[in-house]
Amino acid sequence: MDEVATFYAGAGGLVDAIGSALDSAGLDRASLRPADLAPVDEFHIRGRAATLEIADALGVTEQSHVLDLGSGLGGPARTLAEVRGCSVTGVDLTPEFCEVATAMSEWTGLADRTRFLAGDATATGLPDGSADAAMTVHVAMNIPDKAALYAEAVRLLRPGGRFVVYDVLQGEGGEVLYPVPWAADPSTSFLATAEEMRDLLSAAGFEIEAEADSSDESLEWFRQVRARIERDGPPPVTFAAFLGDSFGQMAANQVANLAERRIRTVMLTCVRPS
Repeated sequence: MDEVATFYAGAGGLVDAIGSALDSAGLDRASLRPADLAPVDEFHIRGRAATLEIADALGVTEQSHVLDLGSGLGGPARTLAEVRGCSVTGVDLTPEFCEVATAMSEWTGLADRTRFLAGDATATGLPDGSADAAMTVHVAMNIPDKAALYAEAVRLLRPGGRFVVYDVLQGEGGEVLYPVPWAADPSTSFLATAEEMRDLLSAAGFEIEAEADSSDESLEWFRQVRARIERDGPPPVTFAAFLGDSFGQMAANQVANLAERRIRTVMLTCVRPS
């Protein structure tokens, strides 16, 4: 896991870098909405649109406590807190991501409904049955022991709680082209197939309610993003803020991986039986 943390760690100073970019673009940090930060903090394919689908699948309310395993910069947690009014606890392996996520929640007025803890998603240390719902968003690709991840999700959920997994899976088109946004090379990339995911989730004790393959929509999303950047220029802050100069090649490889079916994007909605 140390290699994964190193990949995402960057050079530090991410809060200041993002804040300065927002200031330069004339965006008032005191009146930001979660959607304003989506180009950098919704760090997954199809961005905020996918997060809204996850919110619908979770079916949470203002009284719900949601756990985000592998919360990154906190975009999905903030979106969920905004549109559903719930409280969200995020756990992420990268301490700086938790620092940035906390700052962004303060900027968007959601600090009272979100909190972010540095830790291992496979062993959070949080109490049994402490969450009404849980999610992972583009996380398991970096975790070799997925059985431990899903066992932890079962432990943390109350009976009847929903668990939504939205991840990049291994496709039928061959080996992944690297680098990609989650790994510079295969050493920190651990993709499962859709069949393996079903088996892992079932073995952990989940009942799978629904499965949705959004690979075609993902490819179209990348094309729309490229067209928008060509037309309007890039947003004030992008994933390049923490992925660095390799981001352009990573994005190009993502498009090729999707087009050639080397990867697929799939969302599975699960329930911990009562």
